[in-house]
Amino acid sequence: MIYFDNVSKLYNDRNSIAVQEVTFQVEPKEFVSIVGHSGAGKTTLLKMIIAEDKPTNGQVFFESVDVHRIPKSRLPKYRRKIGTVFQDFKLLPHKTAYENVAFAMEANGRSDSEISENVPQALALVDLEDKIWNFPHELSGGEKQRVAIARAIVNQPDIIIADEPTGNLDPIATYEVVQILRKINDLGTTVIMTTHNKGVIDEIDRRVITMDGGRVVRDDETGKYVL
Repeated sequence: MIYFDNVSKLYNDRNSIAVQEVTFQVEPKEFVSIVGHSGAGKTTLLKMIIAEDKPTNGQVFFESVDVHRIPKSRLPKYRRKIGTVFQDFKLLPHKTAYENVAFAMEANGRSDSEISENVPQALALVDLEDKIWNFPHELSGGEKQRVAIARAIVNQPDIIIADEPTGNLDPIATYEVVQILRKINDLGTTVIMTTHNKGVIDEIDRRVITMDGGRVVRDDETGKYVL
């Protein structure tokens, strides 16, 4: 599904190496955690998957298509296959949980009937049926992140990319978010998550790719956080 072929990314006129000679593959329905210290290159990898950043060398493929050769006019269609979850939630503050999730469907041109059917289902999947009309300021950090996950899955993407999704959460909220991501993966969606939280990795107990200095230094089929 996703294939990094000898990918390197250099910044600041090639003086700063973010990613160096990275090669790995993610299969459909996998749950892959990418771990490493701050600056290891984790977020850069995710940005290259969604074509927000471009490799200096090498290629990134999605289902045999070179992501960075997709014409700009076709990028929105490609990105609809990928749901994104961020550490800082990125919710619209003046919209309710329902409206935040619906907005993602509206942006994809979905009909009112589809929105009225799918948004409650997505919020139910993340256990927020009772918070559907709450605004972000009325939600806890964990609840905000669950709204963000509902927004990411509502268009039924092939992949969920989660960049440090538990970075701002307390241990209980972290556990709840991890369980929801596992449930989404069990339902057949590929999940690629970056984190530096050892407890999260140990809880998931799925494939772990470890990065250090922009390189992949370990790739364990089922692993713990080892650095």
